[in-house]
Amino acid sequence: MKQVLSFAIVMLTGLGIFIQSRHSENKAGDSTEGYQLGDQVVDFKLSGVDGASHSLSDYYRQGAEGVIVIFTCNICPVSQRNEDRIIALHQKTSILGFPVVAINTNDPEKSSGDDFAAMQARASDKSYPFDYLQDMTQEVGKSFGAGHTPQAFLLDKEQRVRYMGAIDDSPYNAANASQHFIEDAVNHLKQGTMPDPAITKSIGCSIKYRT
Repeated sequence: MKQVLSFAIVMLTGLGIFIQSRHSENKAGDSTEGYQLGDQVVDFKLSGVDGASHSLSDYYRQGAEGVIVIFTCNICPVSQRNEDRIIALHQKTSILGFPVVAINTNDPEKSSGDDFAAMQARASDKSYPFDYLQDMTQEVGKSFGAGHTPQAFLLDKEQRVRYMGAIDDSPYNAANASQHFIEDAVNHLKQGTMPDPAITKSIGCSIKYRT
């Protein structure tokens, strides 16, 4: 009888550890824990590589019809493969009123090469035409439920999430992309319709959150 009870306790303890572990993973950036479609994004202010502070509301005051928030970083190979695409996307959509705002949420102590100086160097080397912001407290990443890089969120004129997911359907090779999800989503909003699809699966490196 004692052996049965001991076994049951071990099983329950193990189950408890599993549940706690899964809960911890969700808190560290599972998109189900962040903004959902239709949610209004709370204004935020982050430091940019240009040395200035940038608020989400600033872009709207400057005439934006929406904002494309992309969580990215310096060192993730998938982010690097999408870098030129993000530049091209901003150049195409910013003139339509939808600028790209890139955010690096990685903890620089856990992700060597993602410190602020490295961000400045990367933005300079690649001549980023968009703002590249550091989410030092990681609160913005957590509020969005950002889990990996690159991961995109399209906001409408009311700062509501209207699309979340991948940039296109070919994360590793731009030449193979046949569906340009964000670009299509922007066109939907310009036409007064909701993006379809509104949610896609993005692929990339996990964001390095503090524990």
